[in-house]
Amino acid sequence: MLIDVVSAEPLSNYRLRLRFEDGVEGIVDLRPHLRFQGVFAPLESPEYFATAKVDPELGTVKWPNGADLDPDMLYARVTGVQMPGFG
Repeated sequence: MLIDVVSAEPLSNYRLRLRFEDGVEGIVDLRPHLRFQGVFAPLESPEYFATAKVDPELGTVKWPNGADLDPDMLYARVTGVQMPGFG
């Protein structure tokens, strides 16, 4: 299942307001899921986290350094529907 993210608004405290191509909308709190290591290390800065944008080619959220998030994981977090591998 791959439902693209079509809109993303960075919020405070490592949250994103998301809208998916099927019309589902919601806020996902990423703080419990981000490890701030490797490519995700810069996201620990609230200012850098706020640079998140939708990458239309990937259909997900991406940061300038190339860090991105799995759209299926984001969809599962917004909808509460657990998907295989994202428990």
